[in-house]
Parts: sequence; C-alpha cells; structure tokens
Amino acid sequence: MDAASAHIAWIMAQTSAPDRDTFGAFAPTPLIRAAIAVTRTLPETWLGRRVALALRQLAIRRLDGAPVDIEVLGARMRLFPYKNICEKKVLFTPQFFDAEELEILARRVEAARDRDEGFNFLDVGANVGAYSVFVAAKAGPRARILSIEPQPDVFERLVFNVRQNQWPTVKAIACAVADKSGELTLFLDPDNSGESSLKILGSSDATPIRVPAKTLHQLAYEERFEHIDAAKLDVEGAEDLILEPFFRTAPRSLYPKLIILEDGSGRWQIDLPKLIEDTGYKLLVRTRLNFVFELTS
Repeated sequence: MDAASAHIAWIMAQTSAPDRDTFGAFAPTPLIRAAIAVTRTLPETWLGRRVALALRQLAIRRLDGAPVDIEVLGARMRLFPYKNICEKKVLFTPQFFDAEELEILARRVEAARDRDEGFNFLDVGANVGAYSVFVAAKAGPRARILSIEPQPDVFERLVFNVRQNQWPTVKAIACAVADKSGELTLFLDPDNSGESSLKILGSSDATPIRVPAKTLHQLAYEERFEHIDAAKLDVEGAEDLILEPFFRTAPRSLYPKLIILEDGSGRWQIDLPKLIEDTGYKLLVRTRLNFVFELTS
C-alpha cells in the first residue's frame, strides 16, 4: 500500500469508528492542545496574528485531516480546520472571532435574561454554528435560536455541534435565504466552505449546487416568531437579496432589534447600509468585517 492509500485508509478507519459520533472521539493530543492554548492567549496585534498563524499551520499539518473536539464559545464543538476560515478561527483564536460583535450580542442576551424574557435569534448563514452556540450558551431555556445553513456538508457539522450540547432552544434548518422561495443555485467556494454564496463567485472552480430557499419573512412566519431580538446575516454578498424584500413585506414588529451584517459592500446591488438606516436603524459600529445596526424606537 502506497503512502496516499495508507492515508485514505487511516481517514476511513477514523471516520468509521463506532464512537465517531460521540464528542471526545477526536479529542486533541497534548501537542495540539498546547498549540491551541498558546494561540488563544495571543493578542490581536500584527505579531500576535503572525505567531498564531504559524502555530495554526503547524498544528493543522499535525492533525493530518482529522477534526478536533473541543469546548469553545461556551459550547462543545467538533471543528474541521480545513478550507473553512470560520472553523480555523474558532478553534485556534476565538479571541479574534468577531469579538466586538459578540460582546454587543452578549449584552443584549444578558439584558433579556435580567428581564426574564426569552431571546429570539436568527443566524442566517450559520456555518458550523459559532454564533448560534454562543447565544444558546448564554440565553437560557426560554431562548429561540434559528440556525439557517444551505450547504449540505457544513449543515451536518452545524447539526452535530448543536446536538452535542443538547439545547432544545436551537433549531437548524437546511436552506438558503433569498428574495424568493423555491430552488436556487448555491455556488460553493473550493477554498473556503464559509464563502459559499447565491451570487456567482470570482473563482472559476466554484461548484454550483441546487438548494431549497425561503425568504426571511417566510421563515419568521413559519416558525411563528412574534419578534426578533437579533439577527446575524453572513451570506457572502447576498444580504441585500434578503433584507430589501424583508423590509418591504414584513411588519415592523418583526424587524430585528439588532442586526449584525457581514460587510459585502463590493457585491451588493444597492446601498444596503443606507436602506437599513432609512428603515429606522442606527449604526452602532462598523468593525473590520461587519456592520452592527440597532433598531431605534
């Protein structure tokens, strides 16, 4: 058996092990755990990022294709730090992962708990569930969290992460969110599974697949949401296709009180931040990757 065949056989043996669906089956080795511990203490400076990147690359090579079961963001997660920037960040440097956005979101969750209210959160483009599990870990049993992810492989990882924490407050839905319901084409980025989009990607190697789609208003109606405390939208430049028709058709009572929006300025067909502000929101902060808007009274 040559080296390539041996490697494939090893991966098949790992993934077919009887306990592969049990959290802890892919616990990090002492060396990987040490690398993770170091990268998680590094500051968000140029040097800190460079050191974290170097250690991450060494650890990924050492992992040799295996996932890692670990606790992060207040939850148990199985992470595949290959061709998914989100999983790499969450595993090795969660302190760099949307820190300002998560701090704002955490304050809203805590305020709802102080008022003894359930927190309703929509995670549109949930990826493997980082935002969803973060909110679920803080929001308590009265929360309702909708995690929406259209890419089949990533959706399976999302479902696994939700199940390991046994949170009945989280519901995962396998569909795209768009300006119309039906079946649409999703373009898969071969280098980063978190970059899949309903809009044509720049990479000529992008793979198109057909996925079911619903509008945001339809999802909120079908799930019987009476209000939405916060929504995160990260759909690689298709956020305008979601929010413009939502604001046009949904009652104001359904407008999310907080919107965390990935900055897709170069791909939007409209001035989406202006539309959001004209709809009654104010910009709280613009970070390196996202806008955060708050609905005014």
